[in-house]
Amino acid sequence: MFCNCLDDRNQRFWSRIDLKPVKPIAKDELYEHTSQFLKARGIEMKEGSYTKQIQKGFGLLTDAINLTHKGIERASAEVDTKLDQLRQMIHEKTAPKPAANGPATEPPPTPGASVKEKPVAKSSSRANAGAKKRQPVAGKRRSKS
Repeated sequence: MFCNCLDDRNQRFWSRIDLKPVKPIAKDELYEHTSQFLKARGIEMKEGSYTKQIQKGFGLLTDAINLTHKGIERASAEVDTKLDQLRQMIHEKTAPKPAANGPATEPPPTPGASVKEKPVAKSSSRANAGAKKRQPVAGKRRSKS
């Protein structure tokens, strides 16, 4: 059972974060889109050694993007499980404890048993001396001599 005591503010925040699974990018997809974009701008990439190097670079970029998406999905799932565990733990720690046999009261004193009273601390004159300070009386002013 998970804690269901989230308030509306938290639900609105988490509803804005939408991690949809991203489909992986094909190996040559970035290169093809880029070459089409450049062709539309008047730059045509012809076959040659530099285009093969650019294709390899786009291949590495595609691999990095795909691996990053997989890592983010895995991390997101792990964070969600840890957050659920944390919420459950907080819920268990802050939930009111059920009463065992009704309200807990002290048993009545047994007859003949003496009741011990706490000793009253004696007040020293030294402690009271610092407690009261003299305040000037309102309306009277001291005259300067």
